[in-house]
Amino acid sequence: MFSVLLSVYCKEQVNNLSQCLDSILSQTLLPAEIILVKDGALTKELDDIIELYCQKCHFLKPLSLPTNSGLGIALNEGLKHCSYDLVARMDTDDIAKSDRFDKQIEIFKNNPDIDIISSWIDEFKGDISNIISTRKLPETHNDIYRYAKSRNPINHPVAMFKKQSVLNSGGYKHFPLFEDYYLWIRMLINGCQFYNIQESLLFYRTSSDMFKRRGGLKYAHNEYLFQKQLRSLNFISTPEFVKNVSTRLITRIVPNSIREIIYKKILR
Repeated sequence: MFSVLLSVYCKEQVNNLSQCLDSILSQTLLPAEIILVKDGALTKELDDIIELYCQKCHFLKPLSLPTNSGLGIALNEGLKHCSYDLVARMDTDDIAKSDRFDKQIEIFKNNPDIDIISSWIDEFKGDISNIISTRKLPETHNDIYRYAKSRNPINHPVAMFKKQSVLNSGGYKHFPLFEDYYLWIRMLINGCQFYNIQESLLFYRTSSDMFKRRGGLKYAHNEYLFQKQLRSLNFISTPEFVKNVSTRLITRIVPNSIREIIYKKILR
């Protein structure tokens, strides 16, 4: 028995949300509930499609927030309404592979000490037949811990975790662009055990706009604040802080076309 936690806001496309929900409802192992947080007022089209899915899926439970609060706050509120200790995360524009939940639950059954599981993801443009890259991550806890000092060690849209382990680590917090990474660091510090399945279990929607959003001085500034927070938690050393900030700054200020190549050919 597990929950799925989603958050949607007004700029989501109706077709993307439909594909996401269809992929959840087509799983070989279905969730007991889907908590869908409406992060502020939505368009009529989004409200209509959510109502349509509620009519055919009794375990889809919308939760409305009065104003758009950001991903961290929305997920933290949604987590409070998850009825089960195991919670699967997903973004409303991604597509889960049909055996995603089955494979993750099997790992939890066989490894009760594990607190969070994710996997690789296939990044696609337009259609899932157009895979442009695969974001691979280390498998075992010790390797994940080391990896986390320089890069996000969990693919958030395909994460499944123990609710209590997340709450014991402070839950999601408002930290623009780094809500998930910040949570994983606090979980690692808190002694939680991590594992990454060594295959892709999700199609992750991407575009040139996504790489554009990962550039610019504003992004670089938020990234600097995040690295500063990791240093204050003593998760990284001063040399690691300097290295992380300097290497990331280059990625943020280069033209978008070059940044896209860096992500596809080097960081993947």
